Amino acid sequence: MHNLAIALHKKGYAVTGSDDEIVEPSKTRLERLGLLPAEMSWFPEKISKELDAVILGMHARLDNPELLRAQELGVKIYSYPEYIYEQTKDKIRIVIGGSHGKTTITAMILHVLKNCGKDFDYLIGAQVEGFDTMVKLTDSATIAVFEGDEYLASPIDRRPKFLLYKPDVALLSGIAWDHINVFPTFHGYVEQFKKFIDCIEQSGSLIYCEKDEEVTKLVKAARKDIREQSYSIPKYKIENGITYLTPTLPGKAEEGLYPLMVYGEHNLMNINGARLVCKQVGITDEQFYQAISAFKGAARRLELIAKNNNFAFYKDFAHSPSKVTATIDAVKKQFPERKLVACLELHTFSSLNEKFLKEYAGSMNLADEAIVYFNPHTIEHKKLKPISEEQVKDSFNSKSLKVMTDANLISQFISGQNWNGQNLLMMSSGTFDGMDLKKIGEEILSKN
Repeated sequence: MHNLAIALHKKGYAVTGSDDEIVEPSKTRLERLGLLPAEMSWFPEKISKELDAVILGMHARLDNPELLRAQELGVKIYSYPEYIYEQTKDKIRIVIGGSHGKTTITAMILHVLKNCGKDFDYLIGAQVEGFDTMVKLTDSATIAVFEGDEYLASPIDRRPKFLLYKPDVALLSGIAWDHINVFPTFHGYVEQFKKFIDCIEQSGSLIYCEKDEEVTKLVKAARKDIREQSYSIPKYKIENGITYLTPTLPGKAEEGLYPLMVYGEHNLMNINGARLVCKQVGITDEQFYQAISAFKGAARRLELIAKNNNFAFYKDFAHSPSKVTATIDAVKKQFPERKLVACLELHTFSSLNEKFLKEYAGSMNLADEAIVYFNPHTIEHKKLKPISEEQVKDSFNSKSLKVMTDANLISQFISGQNWNGQNLLMMSSGTFDGMDLKKIGEEILSKN
C-alpha cells in the first residue's frame, strides 16, 4: 500500500493515508516524500465527497471508521488490485500467477525489460535491485507487469487479487495448496487458478509450466481462443558452483554459454518462463540471455548472506511444502560436496495449522541436518489451535529432525558448529523472531 501511495504521488496525484501503525521501511519512505500521516489512528472526519476514491488495504477491518464513513457518503472504494487495473486498463497487462516462483519470475522480467530499455509499469511483492519501489505507474508506458497474488483483494472484496488484473499475457508457474485459512480445501484453492485462466483477455496468451500436473489439467480445459505455450527446464550445466545456461540460439551453430548468479532447477524453470513472457513484448532470446546473466534475484529468494571458499549461508522466503523441497534441492545440487543444514520457521496460518502440517511430510529429507522452528506465541496471536513439538516432528516424517521453539537455541546451535565444508539455509516468510542473520553470517566467517 505504501508503494502504491508513492507511485501515485510520483504521478502527480494528491495522496493521503491513515493507519494504526506504520513500520520500517514504509515509515521512512513515506516521510521522505511528505506522505507520512502526522499521527497514527483513523479519522473518519477526513473522508468527504470531494475525494476521487478511497483505496482499501487488505488488513483494514470491516468496522474501520474511515471505511464506514466512505460507504455512508457513497465515495468510490477500490481494493488496490482493482485500482491498479484502473490505472493500466489501456496497457498490455502481463500477470504472473502461481503458488511458487511468481515473485522471482516477475523480478526476472522487470530486470530484463529494464536492461533492454523498455518502458513499463509494474507491481511486485519484493524489493528488486535497481528498482526504488515495488509499484510504478506512469502515463507513458504501454506495458504493465504484475505479480498476481491469489490472496484476497480486500475485506469487502473477497476475490483473489489476480482475478482483477485481466491479463493479456498470463503465466502460471505451478499449483501447490496454500492459504488454508482462506481456501480450506485443495479443490477450492485450485478453482481460483481456473478462474485466473478464465479472466485472460480474449485471444490472450497463457504461458505455463508443463512439469506441473495441476496446471496442465487446467490448461487442457481452457478456452480455445487462448494461445498456450509451455515451458520446462532449459539446457544447463554446473561447473565449480556456477550454473550456466547452454541454449542453441537461432542462426548459431554452437551452444551459447551464459553464467547465472542464481541457481536451482526451480529458478531455471522460472528463467524459461520469463524468457517466453519477454518474447511476447519483443525481446529476443539473445537479448534475454545476456540480460538474465546479471540477475541477482529478488530480496529473500535464495539471498546470499555470507560466504567463503568452504561455506555459504542463504536465506529464502520458502514456507510452503513445495517451496521448501525445491529450495533445499537447489542448494544441494549446487554444492553436492557440502553438508547442508536447513532451518525452517513455521510462521504462516497454513504452516501452523495442525491439519496442514501433514503436507510437509518428507519436505526436508534432502537436507543433511534439518531444524524446524515455531514460536507458540505466534500461534496464539493468530488464534490457532496449539501444536506440539512432537506433532511437528511426526508431520515432517523425519526421525532426525530437530524441532525448536526458542530462537536462542537456533543461535546457539549455529554458533557451536564448524562450518567448513557446510552450507546453512534458513527459510521463512517471517524473521525467526528478529534474528540478525547478517550478524550471524559475519560471526561464522570470523571463526571459519
